[in-house]
Amino acid sequence: MDVTRDAATFLTYIDSNKGIIYKIAHSYCKDEEGKKDLIQEIILQLWLSFPRYDETFRWTTWMYKIALNVAISFYSKERRRHVVNQPLPEQLLIFHEDATHTERHADLQYLQQFIRELREIDRAVLLLYLDGNSQQEIGHILGISATNVSTKVGRIKQQLQQKFSALQK
Repeated sequence: MDVTRDAATFLTYIDSNKGIIYKIAHSYCKDEEGKKDLIQEIILQLWLSFPRYDETFRWTTWMYKIALNVAISFYSKERRRHVVNQPLPEQLLIFHEDATHTERHADLQYLQQFIRELREIDRAVLLLYLDGNSQQEIGHILGISATNVSTKVGRIKQQLQQKFSALQK
């Protein structure tokens, strides 16, 4: 095993797909320190698992699988240490097409809050879905059936619609 070549290959893969790591960290951690810790843990686990990477699978599929498992484990540990279930902000947003930059930013924050409130598996499904993965790919990454993925996506969309409807009232 050529560690130098493997390290260079690994760093290239990480650099070209770092958005996945940041997206997962942002979805599972509220504070910057937690995000940094999670990013570090994800990269460490990816590196430790890299010698077992099976090139018959896409790098991003393998990366998601490891990163989400690390994030779910990390989140569960953090949740046991801290109470993170905070109520939604009192200021609820009104969504409309003519939203200003500030309103869109607030809308995005509200969506991120919604994502953080989801159960770990539902959060992972939504992140993978929003990233354009097929139901089969999501199922493979998370170890669930494509039918289960479809059901979860439908329920998450329904929950999101209900939350947005409540905002407009």
